[in-house]
Amino acid sequence: MAAQDATLGAPLRVVFMGTPDFAAQSLAALIGSDECEVIGVYTQPDRPCGRGRQCKPSPVKKLALEQGLDVYQPENFKSDEAVAELAALSPDVLVVAAYGLILPQSVLDIPKHMPLNVHASLLPKYRGAAPIQRSIENGDVVTGISIMKMEAGLDTGPVMVARALRIGHDDHAGQIHDELASLGGVCIVEALARLRRNDYELKKQDDTLSTYAAKLTKQEGLINWDRPAQDIHNQIRAMYPWPGAFFDWERPEGKPLRLNVTPGRISDQDSGAIAPGTVIGRMDDMLAITTADKIYLTPEVKPQGKKAMSAEAFACGYMKDCPA
Repeated sequence: MAAQDATLGAPLRVVFMGTPDFAAQSLAALIGSDECEVIGVYTQPDRPCGRGRQCKPSPVKKLALEQGLDVYQPENFKSDEAVAELAALSPDVLVVAAYGLILPQSVLDIPKHMPLNVHASLLPKYRGAAPIQRSIENGDVVTGISIMKMEAGLDTGPVMVARALRIGHDDHAGQIHDELASLGGVCIVEALARLRRNDYELKKQDDTLSTYAAKLTKQEGLINWDRPAQDIHNQIRAMYPWPGAFFDWERPEGKPLRLNVTPGRISDQDSGAIAPGTVIGRMDDMLAITTADKIYLTPEVKPQGKKAMSAEAFACGYMKDCPA
């Protein structure tokens, strides 16, 4: 435990490093905090996206420019020049949140105090790239935010602040992402407040309890309806909104149609002898699909190449099951 110092100096000089929406929430919290001064923002280089393949700024860059902050976008930190440019800012703290680049030890050694990372799990569980999705996929009911001191290993550093968040039975990854992004902003400000007051503890992680959250692939969205409904529900929730859960519907007439499935809920009704993966029509204003044990209910599906359709619209258009 660091000794407490009641005398506060100037706000901490922070260089922020992040790229997507999740990181932008932490940056916004830092900008609004009296605990620090954001002296520079690092984000990944602009990438082509969309049908026009035009380069667009990351959410972090967009926010930083709106706030008049200096933005830096090196490809990496393999060159001495990139490291020297960061060192010249003389930060007290580096705050990193979903930056997307590996930071070498030469960068981690730059801040006067320490580099801190905003991670979307309760470490040591779910170290790695997709902690939110993996926790939902595994049926966890609790996740959280960890603020850790960064070191060379992957998410292995000691934890300063940890806060839990409940995962509801029907919550999907998009919802939990947004809640954790907001919580991450609260937690990083708390961590800086503790650091500024020299009143903090760094708790070493128990490596024997660690798990790894591998990056998602599109193919992981393929649904195998031969499994129990709860496993399928967890998969669909974890894959929403990206990469999306899908299957190839064997329609009565014509070739199979790929359908993306929106998270819904598990019916109390057993699927009986109906083959898993059968789209049996509307039930409780939702589209009913059989699994190995129960019937899964989804509010909408998206046929490949089409817009998302409500259960009623799909049943009427593709199954000729229209309201009277």
